[in-house]
Amino acid sequence: MRIGIVSETYPPEINGVALTVHSLAAGLASHGHTVDLIRPRQQQVFDDEPGITTLEVRGASLPRYPGLRFGLPASSALRERWTRLRPDAIYVATEGPLGWSAVRTAKRLGIPTATGFHTRFDTYADHYGVGFLTPVVRNYLRRFHRRAAATLVPTEALAKELAALGVDTARLLRRAVDTQLFHPRYRDVELRRSWGVDGNTPVVLYVGRIAPEKNLDLAVRTFRAIQQLVPNARYVWVGDGPARAALQEANPDFIFAGMQRGEMLARHYASADLFPFPSLSETFGNVILEALASGLPVVAYEEGAAREHLHSGHNGYRIDVGDEKAFIQSATTLASNASLIRHMGRAAHASIANLSPDAVIGEFENLLRELAQELTHERHAAVAHA
Repeated sequence: MRIGIVSETYPPEINGVALTVHSLAAGLASHGHTVDLIRPRQQQVFDDEPGITTLEVRGASLPRYPGLRFGLPASSALRERWTRLRPDAIYVATEGPLGWSAVRTAKRLGIPTATGFHTRFDTYADHYGVGFLTPVVRNYLRRFHRRAAATLVPTEALAKELAALGVDTARLLRRAVDTQLFHPRYRDVELRRSWGVDGNTPVVLYVGRIAPEKNLDLAVRTFRAIQQLVPNARYVWVGDGPARAALQEANPDFIFAGMQRGEMLARHYASADLFPFPSLSETFGNVILEALASGLPVVAYEEGAAREHLHSGHNGYRIDVGDEKAFIQSATTLASNASLIRHMGRAAHASIANLSPDAVIGEFENLLRELAQELTHERHAAVAHA
């Protein structure tokens, strides 16, 4: 099949959506499909896998997010591209201006299209002081996803949320994690030594965008509570974002490792001891799977990946949404008990050791093939009745 993929974020950018889309594109290419990738032009060069051809379009910097860009509308370029090299199906991963022009152009050309629901933009408004825009954003998301034949979501809970929003075409495409890369064997004594800790000192880890919507205040309060019981505990932050500078200034004892990827990211995970993740704005939360695979017990609210993969008292603690007291208490219980960390860490790795990225790619290609076949059947039926 020839498959079009449109995304406004893609490596070398490092975020959950970029890495998920890249994994899908690379997986399809490895299965022998031709992937036609459309994304904003980036300053850094990224050499993609064979089988992926790229059309770079105009983009602009995302306000308050250095290093991230969104795509500008590109209807003319898309129409020319898809008329000349018509895809069998298209996946539009992001809901920005480029994504909107993609679903509109695909619909006009009669190409079957699936969209992805990766980011809860409607929940971001409150965190940036424009909560009054939430209904506007939800209306936009409703109109965007209703243009597609299917909207892919990683959990049943998200499918229900989309249905409540007025989008009844949600299809489940579960997430997986590279359990060969994210693995306890990457625990690095030298890296821990650079953090100023020995084998018995608990290291708390944060991985992700350092931004207001990630509930950073609770992350800080949780660690301060841990310090009351374990004064020598350390907090390592991996990532970047608009809140980093202020957070770093207010907490000089925190260790900020910046953006990491590949084996170095895996080493940071495996060299830590527990992963409290207080975000309430995730559609899924890939970092939860990466932490579990790396042997870290996780404390997270009962949303996204936590709802699907976290089992309280086994591989971490799954907390009722909004119960900050329980969140802090669970994290402090873990951090102050080295044997419990080790026990839950082993269970964490075992709990998702069988997740298969290749199986996810198989489901993805089957879904796109179904969309293409449905369109073919519709056309044959229309001819028969003409």
